Amino acid sequence: MTLLDDAKQLVHPFYVLNILMSLSFLGSKYLPGVCEYVFPKSECGELSMWESEILFFMVVIVMFRTRKSGSRNMLSYISTAAMYAKICNVLLWFYADPVYGVLYVVVVIVHFLIIGEPVYKGPEKVVYFQGKALDEELNRDRNCIWLITFFTAWSPTCSRLAPIFSKLSAEYTLDNLKFGKVDVGRYPEAAKHYHINDTAFSVQLPTISLFKDGKEVERRPCLDSKQKFQKFYFTEDNIKAGFDLNNIYMERKKVLEAKQGKKEEHKKTD
Repeated sequence: MTLLDDAKQLVHPFYVLNILMSLSFLGSKYLPGVCEYVFPKSECGELSMWESEILFFMVVIVMFRTRKSGSRNMLSYISTAAMYAKICNVLLWFYADPVYGVLYVVVVIVHFLIIGEPVYKGPEKVVYFQGKALDEELNRDRNCIWLITFFTAWSPTCSRLAPIFSKLSAEYTLDNLKFGKVDVGRYPEAAKHYHINDTAFSVQLPTISLFKDGKEVERRPCLDSKQKFQKFYFTEDNIKAGFDLNNIYMERKKVLEAKQGKKEEHKKTD
């Protein structure tokens, strides 16, 4: 996703309101006419030591979390920053006046429930599996290679991966190379079967697995020599490199071309 695409998405009400809520306390402190209505005149245009410390702490946390999560685009940075900014605003508004704090929490909840984050609407060729359907498909056609994402609807990392995975599916799907997804939040038996921790503290959400001949041959994130999960940044380039998608695509395409060639030869002999 380019910077221009990110900029276009920023006008969506979800992001506009997120930014406004993140800046609500600072804006109310420094905007003439607003500050005098919300705060005593003596408090307008300046922050107390405690308020400054809270905001500084928020900046440090945002920098740390965006680096740790591997955010690589503007929307990811904004989403992460807005999440922690709203937490800080809750503290600041409650500190200023408990009534303001309650009102702010209500606005955040309404925003979360009514205005959802915009979803990817571009082309995709993803098969969504339910329960044991993935197992059945893997056993049905062992000649097909599958790239499967195990995800949950509530995970921010899974949400950020969704448009990337959809774009890859539209680019690489062949009759013998396909892309699929399993919601382990809805189907916990699938998480157990494929050894994926689906709890809120899991480092395995999302997990992408590559299946050949009906068996899993590669996954990200994977275990290192110390049996700890290696951090994997789910960017488009990392997924292509981590699963060698370009070479797999070329190899699968050659197989299809060879089959098509044999069919044409048979037609000629008939």
